[in-house]
Amino acid sequence: MLSQIQLNTMLSLQDGMNKKVNPDWLNAGYEYLRAAMIESVEGIEHHGWKWWKAQKKDLPQLQMELVDIWHFALSAIIIEFDGDIEKSAETIAEQLSSNQTTLTFDGKEYSFGEQDILDNLELMAGLCAAKRFVVPLFIKIVVQAEMTSDELYRQYVGKNVLNFFRQDHGYKEGTYIKIWNEREDNEHLVEVLDALDINLSDYSEQVYKGLTLRYPAN
Repeated sequence: MLSQIQLNTMLSLQDGMNKKVNPDWLNAGYEYLRAAMIESVEGIEHHGWKWWKAQKKDLPQLQMELVDIWHFALSAIIIEFDGDIEKSAETIAEQLSSNQTTLTFDGKEYSFGEQDILDNLELMAGLCAAKRFVVPLFIKIVVQAEMTSDELYRQYVGKNVLNFFRQDHGYKEGTYIKIWNEREDNEHLVEVLDALDINLSDYSEQVYKGLTLRYPAN
């Protein structure tokens, strides 16, 4: 289960990144759950569902879609609580500790704890279309996609911090260097993440520092 420190870190990072895009993002009316709905459908595509043709499950891409969904979900939750990061974290923690495995949607009860991942992705897409996000359902899908909560946290922080790093080093201006020592920044990020303890209270800051130490000085 995601810890309080992990939740606060992710919510703070999400708020910070959203502010980089638009300082008034809380009032901008962005449809974060619509975006989460689209990503849910893309997750279904990466898993494969078509009975009329051969398909191979692309698990890494499916996991990446889930990380993206979490970005959008956290944004929607922060808006729900008017930017209150602490209250947002407490609410997510309460939902996670509830051990919820069923939900009612459109008058029908769904036992998502027993459904397969495709049915759950479809259910999540439907809920997002109805402007609802159920954290226990999402975490169930994460587990079904062979990810732990710690891996979700690790991938989320990594992607978010790299986005911050790129912006801070001239990404918008076109001066950012993406290839360092003949390797892409994503490859360096993986090594930085592998070298750090995710339980560090300043984990995201250490990831940023690790990237800084590797980035070309000139």
